[in-house]
Amino acid sequence: MKKINIVIAVILFFNTITIQQAFAQQKPDMDVHFIDVGQGDSILIQTPADKTILIDGGPPVAGDKVISYLKEQNIEDIDLLIATHPDYDHIGGLVNVLRSFNVKQVLDTGKIHLTTTFAKYVREIRKQEIPAVIAKPNQNINIDPHVNMKVLNAYEKNKTNNQSSIVLKMSYDDVDFLLMSDAEMEQEKELLEKYDVESEIMKIAHHGSDTSTSYEFLREVSPETAILTYSVHNDYGHPVERVVENLTLVDAKIFSTATFGDLVISTDGDDYYVYPKRGPADNITRKAA
Repeated sequence: MKKINIVIAVILFFNTITIQQAFAQQKPDMDVHFIDVGQGDSILIQTPADKTILIDGGPPVAGDKVISYLKEQNIEDIDLLIATHPDYDHIGGLVNVLRSFNVKQVLDTGKIHLTTTFAKYVREIRKQEIPAVIAKPNQNINIDPHVNMKVLNAYEKNKTNNQSSIVLKMSYDDVDFLLMSDAEMEQEKELLEKYDVESEIMKIAHHGSDTSTSYEFLREVSPETAILTYSVHNDYGHPVERVVENLTLVDAKIFSTATFGDLVISTDGDDYYVYPKRGPADNITRKAA
């Protein structure tokens, strides 16, 4: 009887070790939140090493929504705040965000925009003496050793706000995100000449406007999942039919904040899930290499 007990104990011991090893080998997730701010952009990234990145904050009226959303995620500090360009539908909500959280650093285009919204945004950064860095093309953002994040487009002289948008490619092992902000077709051509833009997830530029998202560019990106951020009541006709048709031609699954509300993409670097606030979750299994 004692021998049997010893055998059982040994089996339980090794089973426990196996379970512990499995948990130890399990990779941490990265969560990318596309916050429904109406007609605008706001993206929250929670990296595998628990770093917090906020990209844009929607229009001024969305400030409270972004704050409450971040608090629901138990966020107190923002390790990096990125303002992709100074249009009000991207930086408007950031004024209240800056007042509500401990922001450690700001990445900005450096482009001046003569509006009240921009003045408030800059004043708050200066008031709090938050370190601010101007984005440069090909710049690596080293915030989490698990994640490769690179600036593909930034401000250059004689470019408009949209043309100066900070475009980012972010990779966690086999899963890539291409975040296009409001960049236009001319920038798409430049990106094709300089970078590998292939990505599983793509945040479509300029809310699906006719200024962006050429078929040639989409063909090279080859997105499995396309995120459109816009308000169902917008006055701009976003998204335009051509953009939707192009996304259909490259077999991308389309998720919009207008239809699904807040969207969360969770990935372990191999597979990813799309969790919409409205509607069922979508499990995307990675293709074999």
